[in-house]
Amino acid sequence: MRPDTPAENVDHTAEAARLERTAGLYPEDSEALLLRAAAHLELAGDRPAATALYDRLLSSQQSLENPHLVRALKASNLWEYGHEAEARAIITGIRAAAPRDPAPWVIVAEALESHDELEAAQETFTEGVRLLLTDVPEPPYSTHPLLFGRHRVRRMLGAAHDDWDALADTLHSSPVSLDELHDPKRVWSLGSDNPAELAAEISRLRAELGTYREALSRPFPVAVLHWPAAELTELLAAYPSLSEEYPSHAGHLATIEASLRELAASGTPNLGIVTGTVPSYEAFAASEGASPADPSLLPQYATTLAARGRATAWPPQKGAACWCGSGRAYGECHGA
Repeated sequence: MRPDTPAENVDHTAEAARLERTAGLYPEDSEALLLRAAAHLELAGDRPAATALYDRLLSSQQSLENPHLVRALKASNLWEYGHEAEARAIITGIRAAAPRDPAPWVIVAEALESHDELEAAQETFTEGVRLLLTDVPEPPYSTHPLLFGRHRVRRMLGAAHDDWDALADTLHSSPVSLDELHDPKRVWSLGSDNPAELAAEISRLRAELGTYREALSRPFPVAVLHWPAAELTELLAAYPSLSEEYPSHAGHLATIEASLRELAASGTPNLGIVTGTVPSYEAFAASEGASPADPSLLPQYATTLAARGRATAWPPQKGAACWCGSGRAYGECHGA
């Protein structure tokens, strides 16, 4: 989730500098922290500095977790300050690469949409939807913006509803329908003298605000902590009292999957998994002035990792490797 607080309420330049300093302290989290810093620079109006951060990430020696996301954000930013040709070239490259993460698809499609390239935006949204959601029984929370964005653009183009639009309608939880929210004639109601039309538009705006607040209320996933086998062995050797929490590694993995399925069944969106390491956990415990042997510290550690951008979305996309690290596809492993 990118920051959206107006510049008059936050010193975005100072916040970007703070995040850059934090990235220096936590190099393993530098990608997520520098992306947030770049977003603050964009909001401060310093788009060249934001591009410099994106370039810094793309040219770094360490491998990026999501290079397509960085490129998509760079393209969107470049287009906003006059570098249209370079932005288009990057967008073409992202579409050709067909990333398995919905975020780059949404960003480049919205960039096209914001510059009135509606046909190209629809094609981009559709490519992402087909790639990520074909034969997927329940679209992950992270893919909802793809479906909603596609619905919005098609509504502006006057296209008839298809199956993907119907799915978007099903996932939409606001009391005001997507058809009404995405009605291209809404702009005219803002200048109407008809009280009924104005009241209807106020209701639509409230519904949109409610949906937006719901998304902002979950800036990082509800994350479950995962220990790889070697890390769990090291953890229990150093802190034997935690063996009550983790009787076995196989049981630990089964508990993670069961917990996430239970959360999903209860309606909790935006679920994820964070992977712990013993040095990182010990450093976190020291920062909290607590003992690593304290089991109540484990969920706090998971939340902190998620807040630092370390969470991997659950369930994995179709065909993706299982979160447990087995190397097998999720559908053939814990997703079976």
